[in-house]
Amino acid sequence: MRYYPQPMGKLIGELSKLPGIGPKTAQRLAFYILGLSYGEVNELSQALIEAKEKIRYCSVCNNLTETDPCDFCASQDRDRSIICVVESPKDVIAMEKTGEFHGLYHVLHGSISPMDGIGPEDIKIKNLIPRIKEGVEEVIVATDPNAEGDVTAMYLAKLLKPLGVKVTRIAHGLPVGGDLEYADEVTLSKALEGRREI
Repeated sequence: MRYYPQPMGKLIGELSKLPGIGPKTAQRLAFYILGLSYGEVNELSQALIEAKEKIRYCSVCNNLTETDPCDFCASQDRDRSIICVVESPKDVIAMEKTGEFHGLYHVLHGSISPMDGIGPEDIKIKNLIPRIKEGVEEVIVATDPNAEGDVTAMYLAKLLKPLGVKVTRIAHGLPVGGDLEYADEVTLSKALEGRREI
């Protein structure tokens, strides 16, 4: 027995393909969308189509952009002697929100994960090497603090250090306001490793 009319079932099916959206959330979203006016649904569909048509990857750093090169790569106000390597465009946004980093970015679009069959050739490392030769003094590796991020950071360090560039990794450890008693051993270990003089 079919519970929904075919178009509704199809909409739920498509929504459930989105990351983090299970069947119940997809159903809720589908009912919400059906409750919208035709104009609102049209605006939503046009926004999806426009984003898909106009957004592409920067030919220099692989970040999402509407213009090529992206605003970061084109800006003369950015510090060109330092590149922050991140896993995804979302990480660029997170770094920018801190207001602390003023250099350039390089987006890998993933991390090395031998268990998942993802090697260095499967992420965007190749076009980082020529950028290093353009006066870059430091590469900050800001990959996720997990096994894949650590493997990627180690690979990049071994690849880039022979080019005479300083390779650093962002510190990992306790969040501001966190309690020591709730931290796991790996987090505490990373916090100790990343300590600095006060």
